[in-house]
Amino acid sequence: MAGEDLSKLRIDRGPAASAAGGSRRRHRRWWWVLVAGAVAGAGWAAYRFTATIPVETAAVASAYPSQAYTLLNATGYVVAQRKAAVASKATGRLEWLGVREGSVVKAGEIIARLENKDVIAAMEQAAANIKVAEANLEQGLTELRDAERAFDRSRDLLARNFVAQASHDTAVARYEKARAAISGQKASIAVAQANYRASRVAVDQTLIRAPFDGVVLTKNANVGDVITPFSSALGSQAAVVTMADMSTLEVEADVSESNLSKVKLDQPCEIQLDALPNVRLRGALHRLVPTVDRSKATVMAKIRFIDQDARVLPEMSAKVAFLTQELQAELRMPRTVVPPAAVAERNGRRVVYVIREDRVVETPVELGGKIGEMVEIVKGVQPGDKIVARPPGKLHDGARVSLPAK
Repeated sequence: MAGEDLSKLRIDRGPAASAAGGSRRRHRRWWWVLVAGAVAGAGWAAYRFTATIPVETAAVASAYPSQAYTLLNATGYVVAQRKAAVASKATGRLEWLGVREGSVVKAGEIIARLENKDVIAAMEQAAANIKVAEANLEQGLTELRDAERAFDRSRDLLARNFVAQASHDTAVARYEKARAAISGQKASIAVAQANYRASRVAVDQTLIRAPFDGVVLTKNANVGDVITPFSSALGSQAAVVTMADMSTLEVEADVSESNLSKVKLDQPCEIQLDALPNVRLRGALHRLVPTVDRSKATVMAKIRFIDQDARVLPEMSAKVAFLTQELQAELRMPRTVVPPAAVAERNGRRVVYVIREDRVVETPVELGGKIGEMVEIVKGVQPGDKIVARPPGKLHDGARVSLPAK
C-alpha cells in the first residue's frame, strides 16, 4: 500500500510532459522580449523628449518692400528750415516770460517782456509834448486870425489916407509873423509826433514777440536775467528762447559725390527715424547744396517731408532711402520676414520652429516673395517671435533645445 502511494509521487518524464514544459519556456522568453521592447521604447521616448538639441536662433522681423526699389541710402538729421534765437534790441532785465519748452506760438505774439517803466514814461512825455505843440498851434491860429483882421482894417484905412504908412507896415509885419509862427508850430507838432513814435518803438522793443508761427524748442533765459543784444555783459543773455517752424522740417543728409548721378531733384525718398523705427515717411529731394565738403567728399541733400508726423522733432537722426519710383500704398506696409534657412520641409509642409522657453513648436507657414535676403511669411508667425535659424533634420515638434550662450 505504501509502495503504491510513493509510486504516484514520481515525476512523469514522458513526451507529453516534455512538450508542456517547452511551451512554458517559450512563452516566458517572449514575455521577456516584450518587456525589454517596452522598456527600450519608453527609454527612447524619454530620450526623444528630454535630450537637448543645440540650435542657433533668429528673430522674425519686419521688412519693407521699398528695399527692392532703393538706389542709395544716406544718413542725416532732421532740421528746421526756419529757426530763430529770439532776442530783443533793447537792454534790460527780463520781467515776464510767458512760454516754456514746447509752447506753440503765433507770429507777433508777445512771449516775454523786459522792464520798461522808464521807456513807458518817456513815451507818455512824448505824447504830452504832442498836446503842448497842438495847443501852441491853436494859440498861433488865434493870433493869426487877429493879425489878419488888423491887416485888413489897416489896408482899408490906408486906402482912404486915415492912417500913416508906418502904422500899416506894422500891421503887415504882425500878420506875416503870425503866419510864419503857424508853420513853426506845425513843425513842432511833427517833431513831437516823431519823438512819440520813437519812444513807442523803444517800448515795443522791450516786448519780445514771436517772429513766426512755431514751437519753442529751448528756454535760454529766466525772469531776472539781464538781456542784452550782443550778450557782452557778464552773466547776461542774448536770446530768450529758441523756436522753430515745425512745418519747415526737413532732413539734411550727406551724399557721396561719387553717387551724385543716382539722385535728382524731386526724387521720391523714404525716411526712417531712429526714434520711430516702425514708421516710414514719404519724402522728396528738395534741393542739393551746390558745394562739396572737401573733408568728407560729400554733398548735402535736403529732403522735405511729404507725410507729416507730429512726433518728428528737430535734431532726430534719420535714414533716407532714395527710390527709383514712387511707391504705392501697399508697398509701404511692413512685411513679416525670416531667413530662408529657417524654413524646413516636414511631411510635405513648410514649417519653422518657434522657440517657447526651452522647447520648439513646429509651426506651418505660408511663404511669399523674397525681400532682399529674407523671405516673406504671409501666415504662421509674427514679428518678434524667436525661431530656430537652421533646423537640423532630427529637430521635431516639442523637442528640447539648448540656446547658444550669450
